[in-house]
Amino acid sequence: MTEGLIVSISSYMPLFAILCPATASVLILLSSKRPNIRESWTIIAGILQFSLIASMIPTILNEEVIECTFFQTMFEGIAFGFKVDAFGLIFALTASFLWILVSFYSIGYMRSLREHAQTRYYFCFAIAIFGAIGVALSANLLTMFIFFEILTVSTYPLVIHEQSKEAISAGHKYFAYLLTAGVFLLFAIMMTYYLTGTTDFTGGGIKALAELGPTYKLALVILFFCFLLGFMKAAWMPFHSWLPTAMIAPTPVSALLHAVAVVKAGVFGIVRIVCYIYGVDLMGTLGLGLALACIASFTMIVANFFAIAQDNLKRRLAYSTINQLSYIILGAALLTSEGIRGAMIHIPFHGFMKITLFLCAGAIMVVTGKKNISEMAGVGKTMPVTMLAFTITAFGMCGIPPACGFISKWFLCWGTLQAGEIIFLFVLLTASLLDVVYFFPIIHIAFFKRPEGGVEEVEVKEAPLFMLIPLSLTAIFSVLFFLDFILRLNIISMYFYRIVEVAVGNVIPIP
Repeated sequence: MTEGLIVSISSYMPLFAILCPATASVLILLSSKRPNIRESWTIIAGILQFSLIASMIPTILNEEVIECTFFQTMFEGIAFGFKVDAFGLIFALTASFLWILVSFYSIGYMRSLREHAQTRYYFCFAIAIFGAIGVALSANLLTMFIFFEILTVSTYPLVIHEQSKEAISAGHKYFAYLLTAGVFLLFAIMMTYYLTGTTDFTGGGIKALAELGPTYKLALVILFFCFLLGFMKAAWMPFHSWLPTAMIAPTPVSALLHAVAVVKAGVFGIVRIVCYIYGVDLMGTLGLGLALACIASFTMIVANFFAIAQDNLKRRLAYSTINQLSYIILGAALLTSEGIRGAMIHIPFHGFMKITLFLCAGAIMVVTGKKNISEMAGVGKTMPVTMLAFTITAFGMCGIPPACGFISKWFLCWGTLQAGEIIFLFVLLTASLLDVVYFFPIIHIAFFKRPEGGVEEVEVKEAPLFMLIPLSLTAIFSVLFFLDFILRLNIISMYFYRIVEVAVGNVIPIP
């Protein structure tokens, strides 16, 4: 399918969806002295936003796009506006739905630990989702850049929430990496506009960029790597160290960083560049697909070795995130329909699985006070629901049923065969094996290792329901995605997998 055949529908629905968390942020500030009302605004905004985004599904399944131009800029051919296409809808649905669950979890977490500055926390959380959904629904690079920077600035106070010396240092590092990335991204956007006269996302890539010819080959290669540096939020190596450092933040913030907003915006941006700015044909001609695949492969393997060496649970999960993000990058770099399908599917699937793991880590910390894996002997018996959810999604991260990670990794493996790149199939399988190496010991320690001085009778004590229910739901959804696909139940696939098919059809030329 080509972009020219897609029917555009003008609607303010994307704008309304984006404004939900922005409006909630103001109401949160106004309700600072009334915690119940303050937290209610967060929940109401999340539900309303997801409902608005979900209401756009029928239009997208009809292979149409929804556009909303807010205003024209001083530069000809550039407008500040929004466009909902199939790929953007995948990210928007994932982020908005998970925001609801993390909001409920945050209430239980923040109240259990009696955290300070809760109004600031909920305010920044709402602005971060405002930025993430803005990135998802942006019509062009300029609009995406603005929301990208909103996302960076709004998450800084969340990273330093603890306000300790270590937290402040982590925040400075976070800012240094991501603001530097913003400079590269802005430069790349300016160069794209200079070369093509547009920054609009176009299925299959911007034609004017592909028509520049061999004279501009070096310039196009440099431009691509500027984009890649601009998306340091994807935490590809060696520009990754800000992410494990940011684990000093509260657990719901870690979940936001890893599963809902920040790093997902990074890999989302890279896939946008590959499929909607350069296009798979130009990427292949310039050899950029192979270069990107090598970067992703290096990151996958090395991040796993770092993960194995971590005793702190959140830091091990952080390195796991770095590894899993590069699965998405590798899928896009393969430049095949199956590889891109696997990359797009892994964005929500990883989101549901990784958020479960972080929510479980937070629950363990709240109930037991334990942060290190070596201290978690017997946790599986005292917190069986939490550790069952952890186990299921850890299996999924390794590509093992019954969680949905098996499906996305299956498509990624087929993508390597479709591309004729057996070496990258070996990388995928090796990385998955290393996933097993650092996830299975956690499960073994929790369920089968007896704590020192432990007694035979074990008292079951789970986290508060505000925390337990969200982590259970995300684990259940991880299984439902798998079962729906394997058994063809047509419950979720009726919508989700069809959206993915539309997205892939928009970016891969049909013979």
